[in-house]
Amino acid sequence: MPLTFDPERSVGFLVHDVSRLLRRNFNRRVQALGLTQTQWRAIAQLSRNEGINQATLADFMEVQPITLTRLIDRIEAAGWIERRPDPTDRRAVQLYLTDKAQPILAIMQERASETRERALAGFSEEVREALIETLRQMKRNLVEAESKTARGGSPGETKTAHGGGNE
Repeated sequence: MPLTFDPERSVGFLVHDVSRLLRRNFNRRVQALGLTQTQWRAIAQLSRNEGINQATLADFMEVQPITLTRLIDRIEAAGWIERRPDPTDRRAVQLYLTDKAQPILAIMQERASETRERALAGFSEEVREALIETLRQMKRNLVEAESKTARGGSPGETKTAHGGGNE
């Protein structure tokens, strides 16, 4: 009997779809702030990782460094971030949010909370916590697999805490 693939039962497809829908919902909520999606993503990443360099931020955002450089130029010109010399590498700069970014971050966090509450409507607190822990375990499993691959191992060697397969 041939196997049939159901994207609605696939962890990978569902995580991707939920992620896309969360971004779209959040985008609608913040579009009045005058930031593009890429700009607010950069500001949000910097709020979690102030002092990182542009190459690291580009990696986090999954964009090419040259693309990020132009974006950072625009955000810096608008006064949201500043570049500071890296004290350990005179060729590099570190990125920091300015005081101007703080109020916008508070609004973004409020809109993110609204989006999250919409997505989790009808979930009990126990189910919410179980979902968070499940996603965190998936993240740990995949980070470990990436780490093993970077050290020369194969991603298929990773064993999960639940003995599950790859998806």
